[in-house]
Amino acid sequence: MRRVLNDLKIMILANLWIVPVVAALVWALFQFVAPPPPMSASMATGTQGGAYQQFAERLKEELAKEGFELHLVPTSGSRDNLQQLLADAPQVQIALVQSGLERQLAPAEQQRLESLGAIYQEPLWLFYRLYRREASLDRIADLLPLRLGLGGEGSGTRAASDAILGANAIAPEQYPATWQSLGGGKAARALLAGELDAAFFVGPAENALVQQLAASPDIALAHFRRAAAYEARLPFFNRVTVGEGLLDLASNAPDRDIVTLAPVATLVVNEEFNPGLVPLFLAASREVMKNGTLLDAAGAFPSAEPRTFELHQDAEHYYAKGLPILQRYLPFRIASLADRYIILLIPLIVVMIPLVKAVGPIYQWRIRARIYRWYKHLREIDRKLHAGSLPAELDSEIERLEQLEDELAAVEVPLSYSNELYELHMHLRYVIERLRALQQRRRDAPQHAPSSLAPSADRD
Repeated sequence: MRRVLNDLKIMILANLWIVPVVAALVWALFQFVAPPPPMSASMATGTQGGAYQQFAERLKEELAKEGFELHLVPTSGSRDNLQQLLADAPQVQIALVQSGLERQLAPAEQQRLESLGAIYQEPLWLFYRLYRREASLDRIADLLPLRLGLGGEGSGTRAASDAILGANAIAPEQYPATWQSLGGGKAARALLAGELDAAFFVGPAENALVQQLAASPDIALAHFRRAAAYEARLPFFNRVTVGEGLLDLASNAPDRDIVTLAPVATLVVNEEFNPGLVPLFLAASREVMKNGTLLDAAGAFPSAEPRTFELHQDAEHYYAKGLPILQRYLPFRIASLADRYIILLIPLIVVMIPLVKAVGPIYQWRIRARIYRWYKHLREIDRKLHAGSLPAELDSEIERLEQLEDELAAVEVPLSYSNELYELHMHLRYVIERLRALQQRRRDAPQHAPSSLAPSADRD
């Protein structure tokens, strides 16, 4: 047992060179492997109590299940969200943005942002007061004499209403004085109080304001009869059919099938957003939207279409192949670390294969070097014997070899190399005996022997 442990010790000491080599390789590879993604981020949410803020709250809850902390930053709406993302020192990395707003950005600004996909449809609702039961809005031009709420400044509603009006050749400088930059709860209250005749709203069908207005007997919902024409000219709008009674069955609102237009709420990220978080956010968004909405089928969102900003490369991979394999079975934090260790392991294995193959030959060379280096002394004496150049007195040479023999006795090699060590002992003893025999012949030789015979005697 002691011998086995000794052999193991020799083997470890002979291969210690591989430890700094592997350490250097691991250090070098860690310099090129991206660090694990952070476990927190900030999201611009829109107005307090709005649809964006409600979605963000549910998204935050889903992410918290994975130990991820999402900070919510209230804003004034979609346009403000874009400004937050494009700030010189952005405090947010992700936001919901209404489709169509990207058209208002310069190309350089568009290139700084990427989309993770559409999250849900947010229809454009045009509600108006019924002064006569038979009254209706047939065309957008019918709004000109009315008191109209366009949506708040900087809001997605205002961007959508401006686009609709612009398609009808009604520019902002032509807006009547009775049109107001009013939206959200203020516009709804003014409409219900009779202070407005009509107002635009953007939001899902489940939105509390939409439900409240739809249930009012004095309020009707406009039908976009020319929705196909708007869709052709404004590609960020989709036609959406709102079935009879969909908004409120009790009051049968709307009282007939109507068609409206819908942009989509899109998850947009800036350059500060870590790509490793893309699958996590999309999986959480899918969980939030798994049951769909009144207008969106279950499982329809998030979706790569329609595209607004350029789709993030990792988002494209998610829509094509789903979650990374490890994230399907492991918590996000563990899976993200494992992904990076696997990336690290592959090149390490590639480099380690030839190193491991070299361990055997190098180990063999290092062990044999403990033996073979002694042959240098024997070779020197053998050459001197052959050349007849050994000194007349051989005592010093014999003493030198006997010292080597004593040193050789302390050399340790594994059992598998013992035969070579013993062969060295035999060769060393053979040379010593040979020198002693030569020394004895020199002593026995006549003192008057010709000197020319000495070289031949040395070669004996």
